[in-house]
Amino acid sequence: MLELKRIYWTRVALRMAYLAAIVWLIAAVILSFQPNTTHVTLGKTGSSVASIMREMFDGVLAAITAPGLVIVALIITVLIIRSRDVRRRDPVRRFTRQQRREGMARAGGQCEMEAGFRRRCSRPAEHGDHFYPWSKGGSTSLQNFVAACSRCNRAKGAQIPSPAQQERLEGRRRSYVTLDGAVAVGERQPLP
Repeated sequence: MLELKRIYWTRVALRMAYLAAIVWLIAAVILSFQPNTTHVTLGKTGSSVASIMREMFDGVLAAITAPGLVIVALIITVLIIRSRDVRRRDPVRRFTRQQRREGMARAGGQCEMEAGFRRRCSRPAEHGDHFYPWSKGGSTSLQNFVAACSRCNRAKGAQIPSPAQQERLEGRRRSYVTLDGAVAVGERQPLP
């Protein structure tokens, strides 16, 4: 659970930092076009178009340097995270028949995903989904297996579920999984 929280909140923080850097970049470009009153010299009546354009270009370039460097650093961080996710991928992508049978039996043939108002979806399960997405390093194991209807499976996609979603799924599982069955959900492959 702690690993999922760390991963989830790290990715949320990266998205927010990227959004903030983009807003900073846009604001810097807009503000760089504001007239600069410190360069007004008395006695000059005009200047050439080339010098005005050069000053404007230099102003925009100076304004976007810092947010541009932040954006480049964030992109490099995201690329490193994605490369680690690729290295973490389980070599087996599909659940075995035995895993599907056990996972569907554990769910009682009903979708385990969340419907409105945090209740369990009432549609029949059609798919075996990786709770922690396979593309992000989720393992192909019974602990990471979630029975899902096609609508819930498509809606979830390859998103990393929040720690709150994990807690709610484990809480719902306690109501229909026997005492000797495991209710824990989500498993990630270790780095090789």
